[in-house]
Amino acid sequence: MPIVDGFEALKLIKAFSPNLPIVAQTAFSSTEDRERVFKEGFDDFISKPISKEALKEVINKQKAIHESNKLKNSQT
Repeated sequence: MPIVDGFEALKLIKAFSPNLPIVAQTAFSSTEDRERVFKEGFDDFISKPISKEALKEVINKQKAIHESNKLKNSQT
């Protein structure tokens, strides 16, 4: 990203929309990279090259989590 990196963008986005799921996309997929992504607050992780199947899986996973959270919040 030309102005901010993904970690800074995450902070900016979560500041005004804390419940928005954010998926890190990177060319690197070491264990350390994955750990940092989740430690920093990303909701999921996908590494390049990205297949349609992998992208659909991440989207569906985050959608299910979001819907489950909405249901829990409506019951309280």
